[in-house]
Amino acid sequence: MRESAAVPLGERLRAIVEALVFAAEEPLTLEDLIDLFPAAGREILQGALDAVRSACEPEERGLTVQRVAGGYRMATKPELGEWVRALFRSRNRRRLTSQALETLAIIAYRQPITTPEIQAIRGADPTSVLEALLVKKLVRVLGRKKVVGKPLLYGTTREFLAHFGLNSLEDLPDIAEFGIRDPGAGSRPSGSVVLPVAATGAVGPFEEDNDDSGGNGEETQEDEDDESERGDDGDDS
Repeated sequence: MRESAAVPLGERLRAIVEALVFAAEEPLTLEDLIDLFPAAGREILQGALDAVRSACEPEERGLTVQRVAGGYRMATKPELGEWVRALFRSRNRRRLTSQALETLAIIAYRQPITTPEIQAIRGADPTSVLEALLVKKLVRVLGRKKVVGKPLLYGTTREFLAHFGLNSLEDLPDIAEFGIRDPGAGSRPSGSVVLPVAATGAVGPFEEDNDDSGGNGEETQEDEDDESERGDDGDDS
């Protein structure tokens, strides 16, 4: 990039940062800017980001800069949502099914979690739903649980945070709002807030999978088929 050789200053830098926030497929982080402008310094680049956010604050502006998934994303202002929805109302947009949303909520609050553990909460086989969520890159394989059979462990992704407009898992609302039965609720006071694992620490030993690609349904299904063929019990222990 030509500007990376010499650090642009003032309004020029702000304009470049604004363009980058707009064009980035994923939320733009301060580290992304440091990679592009290593000589600029964190304070100058953070100041440019703050200036872009401030420039979008006036009521006459239709866009805003959101803090999402540890980065910055440009979006339409919520109060203008009815006009944006009207634009897309006639288009047939694919949405997550209620089963997918329920499974995704379980994973978000109980990760890392195995397929049998999800099934114990939902009362239904989540395999096909998990495959769809893997394809959408909303969940990924974190590794394998160190129990008999070594079942796969699932967790949410950065795409999950961006999809739901969250900056981190700590921004998740109370799990009770989803009407989901928490398997560990019996050991906690009624109405207590269930913190995501990211805030409380992973429960139980597991082998980490360093592949952050999000996985895919075919690989996951093959692994689970192999486990079922071995006839191992206690996958959800």
